[in-house]
Amino acid sequence: MPQTVEAQQRIPLTLAGARLDQAAAELFAEHSRERLKGWIKEGALTVDGRPGKPKDKVAGGEWLCLAATIEEDTRFEPEAMPLDIVHEDDDVLVLDKPAGLVVHPAAGNPDGTLLNALLYHCPSLAGVPRAGIVHRLDKDTTGLMVVAKTLAAQTALVEQLQARTVSREYDAVCLGVMTSGGTVDAPIGRHPKDRKRQAVHAGGKPAVTHYRVVERFRAHTHVRCRLETGRTHQIRVHLAHRRFPLVGDPLYGGRLKLPAGAGEELKTLLREFPRQALHARRLAFLHPGSGESVEFRAPLPDDLLLLIDYLRDDREGFA
Repeated sequence: MPQTVEAQQRIPLTLAGARLDQAAAELFAEHSRERLKGWIKEGALTVDGRPGKPKDKVAGGEWLCLAATIEEDTRFEPEAMPLDIVHEDDDVLVLDKPAGLVVHPAAGNPDGTLLNALLYHCPSLAGVPRAGIVHRLDKDTTGLMVVAKTLAAQTALVEQLQARTVSREYDAVCLGVMTSGGTVDAPIGRHPKDRKRQAVHAGGKPAVTHYRVVERFRAHTHVRCRLETGRTHQIRVHLAHRRFPLVGDPLYGGRLKLPAGAGEELKTLLREFPRQALHARRLAFLHPGSGESVEFRAPLPDDLLLLIDYLRDDREGFA
């Protein structure tokens, strides 16, 4: 059934000069920019109580008031697909995403996505923007995601993400032997020449990744990364920027390098590893219903366990 949305936000001075629809997208990030543009045109989203146009410039300090109705989204079909659900209650659903599953329909992936599976599992999600999805994992990244089951829960989780209070940790296996952990604080944006890739460049958005060494091998390192921000491909881009690209990464992995003297089984595994070696292992946030801190963990998937076992055996063979 339709949901009523009522919210109010003050435009910060940092957005002075931005278009109204851009400012609205920053402040009401739980809604798509296209939906917000429609509400501006309808007069459901006003500036200091007055209607505006999406292209109007804002000065900062104005109050945006939203009073709208969300109809159920019928663009996407529910699909019966298996989901590895770690936790579910009236407000949220936490799942362990497998490799190969696209999160949201897009060009080239119109169906068979996590969104389609969520709509089948919980039909009421048709009334929540993006079926409750508040953050994404790349198609071939495994691990934990949280989905909001109500609009209020989605708003609360988006606010936590924006405030950087959601804790997200990842396990990764990268090329090269790290001497120590560290922090990458480097802005990320669309690659200037290849639109499929992201890159570190001055015009990008702020991005911060903390990482530490879990285990070193002869030519690889098992690292644990903690995100402060959530840019597209962030860990993959930041570690490649530090010259430690992920094993199996088709976009940022660079030329294949095999450990000198490695056995044929390890070399075959490294050559044929089918995805970036990245897994979202831990997720913690304030529960939008109870307000209590909750934490979830997902064990390493079999392919990463096998890779680490082979790298460990290779190291011991040269000890």
